[in-house]
Amino acid sequence: MRVAIMQPYFFPYIGYFQLINCVDQFILYDNIEYTKKGWINRNRILVDGASATFSLPLKKSSDYLSISERVLASDFKRHKLLNKLSGAYRGAPNFLQVMPLLERVFQCPTDNLFQFLHHAITTVCDYLSITTEIKVSSHIAIDHNLTCQDKVLALCESVGADDYINNISGHHLYSHNDFIERGIALSFIQSRPLTYTQFGSSFVPWLSIIDVMMFNSVEKIEQEFLPHYTLSKEK
Repeated sequence: MRVAIMQPYFFPYIGYFQLINCVDQFILYDNIEYTKKGWINRNRILVDGASATFSLPLKKSSDYLSISERVLASDFKRHKLLNKLSGAYRGAPNFLQVMPLLERVFQCPTDNLFQFLHHAITTVCDYLSITTEIKVSSHIAIDHNLTCQDKVLALCESVGADDYINNISGHHLYSHNDFIERGIALSFIQSRPLTYTQFGSSFVPWLSIIDVMMFNSVEKIEQEFLPHYTLSKEK
């Protein structure tokens, strides 16, 4: 069984969904430390032909809290961020199809960061007909004091994985021999560059999945973009 394990991200890029789509089981980390300046609560969209960052504001808290312990800021105006996304893509060909999805995400009745992101990811998966089973790391029976590769191996063993797939950027994080000793293959996925028509300006790559969905039909994403990657096994 192919398994991938990742932090949750806020409307991540197409490569994140390629990874979900290529495995049998996808485990979302909720009980690891929240990292600042990453992509957990922010991403990029197209505004006036250029990349622009959008983010979920968080309540000020200790830097050592886990993702599941962080909460959205009490003064976060969801409708304002939704309006920003709407204004950026109002003229996109799939605007009327994608906006109801975004509205469902922002209507999620929780201030918990992990729950909000989990809902957003599964909502996009439903839209793209990705049927991979998604599990939450803290719900899996392992020693959750483990960290890094040891935690990954424990999670893989607990769910019966025989092939662990990670993004190519994590290549340096894992020991091939340690996985082989546990009977688990180690593979890496790398998104291949893709282009599509945006608003007639120069193409801006690797934006949020929102950008991909706004400019491309579900059928095109499913048939052309989700399989558009290279998968290699560590030897």
